[in-house]
Amino acid sequence: MPSGKILVVDDDRNLVALIQMRLEAAGYEVIAAFDELEAVERAKEQVLDLSIVDLQLVQKDGISLMEDLHRITPQMPVIILTAYGSIESAVEAMKRGAYSYVTKPFEPQDLLFQIEKSLENSRLSSEIERLQGLLEEKYSFSGIITRSSKMRKVMEAVSRVARAESTVLLLGESGTGKDLIAKAIHLASARKGNPFVAVNCAALPEPLLESSLFGHERGAFTGAIRSAKGLFLQAHQGTIFLDEIADMPLSLQGKVLRVLQEKHFYPVGSEKLTEVDVRIIAATNKNLEEQVKQGLFREDLYYRVHVIPIYLPSLRERKEDIPPLVDHFLGIFSQQTKKALKGVTPEAMQKLMLYDWPGNVRELENVIEYSVAMSDKDFITEDLILRTRGGAVTQTHVQPLKKARDAFEKSYLIYLLELSKGKVTEAARLAGKYRADLYLLLKKHNLNPDNFKKTP
Repeated sequence: MPSGKILVVDDDRNLVALIQMRLEAAGYEVIAAFDELEAVERAKEQVLDLSIVDLQLVQKDGISLMEDLHRITPQMPVIILTAYGSIESAVEAMKRGAYSYVTKPFEPQDLLFQIEKSLENSRLSSEIERLQGLLEEKYSFSGIITRSSKMRKVMEAVSRVARAESTVLLLGESGTGKDLIAKAIHLASARKGNPFVAVNCAALPEPLLESSLFGHERGAFTGAIRSAKGLFLQAHQGTIFLDEIADMPLSLQGKVLRVLQEKHFYPVGSEKLTEVDVRIIAATNKNLEEQVKQGLFREDLYYRVHVIPIYLPSLRERKEDIPPLVDHFLGIFSQQTKKALKGVTPEAMQKLMLYDWPGNVRELENVIEYSVAMSDKDFITEDLILRTRGGAVTQTHVQPLKKARDAFEKSYLIYLLELSKGKVTEAARLAGKYRADLYLLLKKHNLNPDNFKKTP
């Protein structure tokens, strides 16, 4: 059953009564207001989940009232009610922060659909902020740095699966932050107060990996002078993160399968069964289906870990995240080196935007660390960017012309928005384009100028 507290503002009392009847029948609590002053008072008195505001009010327009309401509750979604002839004004309202608009006369089901969508979106946004807050508190950096819609979808998936007990498989290239997402899932889960244990399955030879995962008894092998508790047992009632699981030896894959199926295992050299309660998150940069076909990965284990797959996009797929990531890493390394760096030059940022980033976020972090260490100026200059790559801005593969042109166009638009701090008029001036034409290009590439506005 839907639930939520909704403010309805309109000077047409009959319409307010009709909306109130429909919404209360759908399970919502409705607070009615018939003018701007009453609406503001109601918003100050209680926490509202959503507001429905008529565009044409007596003393001021609905957009101004929406901005007043957002000063009280910044994240509250607002749906604008508008007559057919005022759609242009409703679109302007969305640019200034409204969630959506509904044209009068409207079908009740259309309004209910918009309400459900906006409340769900608001809940997901709150969950993402909660995840970022947990990460910041636990790991002393500002959560997952992103502006891109692709990473937002990843975070939405994380918020949904975190509370479940299902096994999660993180897929994506090296350097995309799979370890960070695994930590986010753990911290948002009911197991967050218990251990999070990570192991790189590619980093240890087979005998050592087996002993590390399952533990061993004293004398189980040469050098085992005492018994040791394995990582699975260390993660009891918590989460174990099996990174690079595709590189796990076949002989160990069967034992991991047993833990998934039966929740127990035998430590090396022991005949005593050990019970364990862990959630497994696995990750790989390889194609597991191909690994199965080649006989390098057990098919039964594949189906056990491939329960909830989450794909992490590469940095070249989400280039709008480059500017905030650069700012983030610049802050970290400036503090470490005790340098008062103010940022990167426009030429340096352009070079960063046009590079293909085969090493993803990890490579970007290394590039900024190098640039900060080598800089003796207030700003990182172009000559310090990608210097260790021979200064060449290259692509890792040849793309079709249209795809390459679209990729360049999107990078260029992001660069403009970063320079203009999200001001479309200024961005259009820099590009030598009409403002309306630039809006069409931004819509084509799903770029929101508001995401580039710097907050004080």
